[in-house]
Amino acid sequence: MDSDFRVDIGEVRRNIEVGEVISLYFPLLRKALLIDTRTNATEGPLVRVVAMAESIEARFQSLRKLRPAFEKPESLTVIPWYKYVSSLERLGVWDAIVRRIVATGYSNAVRDCNEALEQLRRLEEKEVREAIAGESYQTLWQCEKPS
Repeated sequence: MDSDFRVDIGEVRRNIEVGEVISLYFPLLRKALLIDTRTNATEGPLVRVVAMAESIEARFQSLRKLRPAFEKPESLTVIPWYKYVSSLERLGVWDAIVRRIVATGYSNAVRDCNEALEQLRRLEEKEVREAIAGESYQTLWQCEKPS
């Protein structure tokens, strides 16, 4: 999975550095890491694993429900991530995410980053186990057992 898709890591990091709201989505997991860097006097940034949205408009609607204190964001950066979750760290993307959250001044939000990363790891591990065991997947070719 990791080597099949080419990703411009520099571009991904740049988008994380400047994006107001970032949705890093994992098609295999059917989940997205939603990062909302907006803050106000009572709310810090949001870092949360959420269901993958069916459309950009659906993402805006879900964001409105999650963050009612905020207006519709000026921008939404959507980044597909077809690689393993561990590659976020290996390729420096996770560092960029944490730096961006730290820059908001809400240091407790780093805990949310760590929890989200752990959740993504668990989801991926479960998905791989299910694929190996054949749970939630259909076999294209079945091995015939000798009679």
